[in-house]
Amino acid sequence: MTRVTVGGRIHVGFQNLSLAHERLYGGVGLALAEPRLDLRAERAEAVDCDDDAARPYVERVVDHLDVPGATVRVDERLPRHAGLGSGTQLALAALVAVAGAYDIDVDPRERAPALGRGGRSGIGVATFESGGFVVDGGHPTERFTTAPPAEGEWAVPPVVARHDLPDDWRFVLAIPDAGPGRSGDEEDESMRSVVERADPGIAEDIALVVTQGLLPAAATGDRVAFGDAVARLGRLNGAWYADEQGGVYRPPAGAIIDALSAHPAVAGAGQSSWGPTVYALTDADYASEVADAARAALSDAADGGRVVVARPRDEGATVADD
Repeated sequence: MTRVTVGGRIHVGFQNLSLAHERLYGGVGLALAEPRLDLRAERAEAVDCDDDAARPYVERVVDHLDVPGATVRVDERLPRHAGLGSGTQLALAALVAVAGAYDIDVDPRERAPALGRGGRSGIGVATFESGGFVVDGGHPTERFTTAPPAEGEWAVPPVVARHDLPDDWRFVLAIPDAGPGRSGDEEDESMRSVVERADPGIAEDIALVVTQGLLPAAATGDRVAFGDAVARLGRLNGAWYADEQGGVYRPPAGAIIDALSAHPAVAGAGQSSWGPTVYALTDADYASEVADAARAALSDAADGGRVVVARPRDEGATVADD
């Protein structure tokens, strides 16, 4: 039996969504230690999976690896479609666990496209591989316009920068009891609409935030500068998405972000991917206080929700043979 454990991820945003520039997308994000996915697999003559969300991935993996089947148990789950990367982490964990059960060596990055992952952002694949804060290089715009090329004709975007984040940083996650973030065909249609009308000037502003703010802050462990930069990058991305999600942030994320940004111990706050998860960066000494503020914000702006205090994860998925 092979067990795979991996945390969720925050998707801060993209570097470019305009067809006017040479590279499209270019994800920016980071790995979390919590919440996490814990999945184990062993050989079987058919697919036996105790998790409805995992089953389609397991079936696809079994077919892709050309093995008879697998018994898969999911002991811990990431919130689904909450902006924490549950789909990619689940697909890759299933791949590695089933392959391990059959003593098959696999490269998650190489195999991800066959599982339908890494088509726009490479952050989920990169954090599964090695954790940390990651910037990917996006796709050539001439080949990856408003829709991805046919399966097999693209690769996961390359990692162009990666840094460990300090152990004493904490990301307080406020996960509202709200509808799921966009995924699948709905996400594809929304992204197509955004890309077709994206203002290229926003990408130029983001380039300055990334090169002059975010990357130096990550490299030096400057929490205040890092928080300011991710907040600015999130707001700039929101300008692209405003027509699709009902504002710069998807309601009720904006109200929660405003409340957390006003807290003196918060260096920066934003919405992860399509939401509804909101994150706020603080340090270990103030994490409990900020978590209380997140609960209050959830109570005021939403019908309740869940708060998680997460460490950054500076390593990839762990794999063990039980």
